[in-house]
Amino acid sequence: MKIVIVGPAYPYRGGIATFNERLARQLAAEGDEVKLYTFTIQYPSFLFPGKTQYSTEAAPQDLDIVRAVSSVNPFNWIRVAHRIAAEKPDAVMLRFWMPYFGPCLGTIGRILRRKGIRVVSLVDNIIPHDHKPGDKPFAKYFVKNVDGFLAMSQSVMDELRQFDSAKPVAFAPHPLYDHYGASESKADAAAALGLDPSLDYYLFFGLIRDYKGLDLLLEAMASYGLKESTAHLIVAGEFYSNEDKFWELERSLDLKGRIHWFDRFIPDDQVRHFFNVADLVVQPYKTATQSGITQVAYHFEKPMVVTNVGGLPEIVPDGKCGYVVAPEPAAIADAIARFYAERPDFSDGIRAQKQLFSWSRLTAALKSLL
Repeated sequence: MKIVIVGPAYPYRGGIATFNERLARQLAAEGDEVKLYTFTIQYPSFLFPGKTQYSTEAAPQDLDIVRAVSSVNPFNWIRVAHRIAAEKPDAVMLRFWMPYFGPCLGTIGRILRRKGIRVVSLVDNIIPHDHKPGDKPFAKYFVKNVDGFLAMSQSVMDELRQFDSAKPVAFAPHPLYDHYGASESKADAAAALGLDPSLDYYLFFGLIRDYKGLDLLLEAMASYGLKESTAHLIVAGEFYSNEDKFWELERSLDLKGRIHWFDRFIPDDQVRHFFNVADLVVQPYKTATQSGITQVAYHFEKPMVVTNVGGLPEIVPDGKCGYVVAPEPAAIADAIARFYAERPDFSDGIRAQKQLFSWSRLTAALKSLL
């Protein structure tokens, strides 16, 4: 098939850009012709919460990436839709992860459908974690202009049904992020990060946003179940929310010396160090759909503590690949303390579970919509 993917890709950084590029490679490996249309303007700079939207890594040489889409210019949306239509693709996949992009992607979809081109969407979130004015009408407009949807969790499928109960929705779990390199020894990973390899570490990884519950994890560290633990926390990710409250929590809860902060965006070639030095990956999310972090943890075969929100319990079976707990400091603390007290071997469960998260399963679900 000839497929166009519209969404983030190089030179933009982040998990969604990484995902789209990996998906394009999988489709190409299956014999499809794939082109990625990415943004000239993704977010206006005043709306972007991080330090930069752009990757510092070299451009991929094996992908056909076109920078053409401005999220803020309606005339551009029309031009891009006609440009894509002129290439006569068999299908177009729009990547949707927040309602801000509803007008842009919805307009592109509407024009392409009028020209007889099948338009589907891979939807990360249809209802965002951080609600803003305009979310529902923007999402509704987008949904109206797509033929079908691919979701990676049951919670997203349920949310899509609130907007449209008739259009087809296919399901495939979030595939493994398997491009971050091979496992390495804890000693080598610790040396790369300047950490003591003799210590135990649990990891909070990814962009730091309010809904991800880092504050719950810090409060858990000060609770009775975890207060006397000798294990240290690694926080690796750039702040996308007010960082002052986390520094204040560290101070007020007397956590100095127990947390190792890597408060920056982590490039792809450094990700493996954080997962290989850690004994346990903790995701204390307050809300969630699916999470790419779990798929990095599965790739490196690390057990997890996740909260019972959104699609996380679907991905991490309790007692098989880690622990599923309530999004409360005491429950999070108890799970981490239990892990270090009992040192359970979850390796067989993790290896069995990770077999479910293949890229071919996702592409099969995508093509079933087409």
